[in-house]
Amino acid sequence: MQNHRNSQQEMESPHYPVIKLRKGKDEAVKRHHPWIFSGAIATAASDLQAGDIVTIVDYKDEILGTGFAEAGNIAVKLLSFDNRKIDSSFWKERLEKAFELRYTMGLINNKHTNCYRLVHSEGDNLPGLIIDIYGKTAVVQAQTEGMALNVKTIADALMTIEALNITSVYNKSSEAMQRMGKDAVEDGYIVKGEEDENFVLENGSKFIVDWEEGQKTGFFLDQRNNRDLVRKLAKGKNVLNTFCYTGGFSVTALQGGANKVVSVDCSKKAILASEKNLILNGFSAEENPCVAEDAKLFLQNMKKGEFDLIILDPPAFAKNHRSLHKGLQGYKFINREAITKIKEDGLLFTFSCSQAVDKAQFQSIVMAAAIETGRKAQIIFQLDQPEDHPVNIYHPEGAYLKGLVLKID
Repeated sequence: MQNHRNSQQEMESPHYPVIKLRKGKDEAVKRHHPWIFSGAIATAASDLQAGDIVTIVDYKDEILGTGFAEAGNIAVKLLSFDNRKIDSSFWKERLEKAFELRYTMGLINNKHTNCYRLVHSEGDNLPGLIIDIYGKTAVVQAQTEGMALNVKTIADALMTIEALNITSVYNKSSEAMQRMGKDAVEDGYIVKGEEDENFVLENGSKFIVDWEEGQKTGFFLDQRNNRDLVRKLAKGKNVLNTFCYTGGFSVTALQGGANKVVSVDCSKKAILASEKNLILNGFSAEENPCVAEDAKLFLQNMKKGEFDLIILDPPAFAKNHRSLHKGLQGYKFINREAITKIKEDGLLFTFSCSQAVDKAQFQSIVMAAAIETGRKAQIIFQLDQPEDHPVNIYHPEGAYLKGLVLKID
C-alpha cells in the first residue's frame, strides 16, 4: 500500500513550494511524526517565509506531506501526510473531526460542563493550534505563524459547526507570536455575539474566565479531571492550593467538603480572581484566605502539620531542555518542602506541565525529594491530561501534563 501511495503521489504535482529532505532524514515523517527539523532539509524553494504552506518531498521527489514552514529549529509542522490543499474545506473537515471526538466524550451539550478544549494542536492533527470553548465563545490561540495567518479562515469554519452553539470567536494569539519576535498579530474578537452568562461551568463548579487578559486562553482546562479528584478526596481536610491561579482546585476542594482552603499565588490579579470564584460558588473568601505571595516562600515558611492536603501545580519550571536541570531542581524544592510540612497521613497532589520533563523524570525527582525528608510515601494515583487534550500516538511529546497523588506517612 505504501509503494502504491507513493507511485500515485509521484504522478501528482505539488500544490505548494517544495522542501526536499536529505536522504535518510525522512523516516520520522514516514512514521507520521508532524515535525521536520531544519537539519533534515536538503533544499527549499527560494523566498520562503515563515507561515508559508509547503509540500514536503523525499530525496526521490516522492511527496510526503503538506505543512507550514516555520522559523527556528522546527522548520516545518505538517498538517497532512499527503499532497493536500489547505483550503476552507480542509479546516472544516479537521474541526468537525475534533468536534465529533468531544461529542463522543460527552462534552457537547453537557449540563454540568460547558468549557473544554476543542482542538489540541498535534493531538488533533493541527500542530500549533489551540481552540478552547467557554460557553458560547471559542478562544483561538495560534502558536505558529502559519496558524496565525489562518485564524480568520479557522473562525469561519468554526461558525459553520452549528452544534457547537458558539456566538463569538476570540483570537488570543499575540502572546505566542511575540515570543517568536512577531508583533503583527493583535488579540481581539473575530466574531462577536451575545453572551448569556459571565461564568462557565466545569463539573457543576462556576468559574469566571478572562480570556482577554488571563493566562493562556483564560483557564487551565487540562486539570478538569484532577480537580474533580480533589473534590472526592478533600472532605474534612485543611487544604493548601499553591500556584492557585484563579482558584480552580480551591473551589472543588470546598465543594468536596474541605474544612478550609488557603490559596497562594504570586499574582495579585490571580488572587482577586480566586476570591471572586470562591464567592461565586457560595464560599467565604475570609474563611478561606487567598494569599498573594511567592508559593516557594510560602511553602518554605509554613508550619508543619498545618495542612493535610497540599496541591502543587506550578507553571512549567523547565520550558525546554536547556533549562531542564534548573527546572528539576525547582520541582525537587517545592516537593521536598511540601512533603516535610504536610500532616501525617496527608495527601500531596503534585504536577509538572513541562514538556521537557517526562513522567519517569518527574517521578524520580519527587522520589528524590521524599528521600531527603526521610518520610514514607505511597503513590495513590498517577495523573495526566484529560480526554479533550488527546495525544497523537506518533507525537509522544504531546503528553505534557503529569501528576502524582502521594500519601505521606
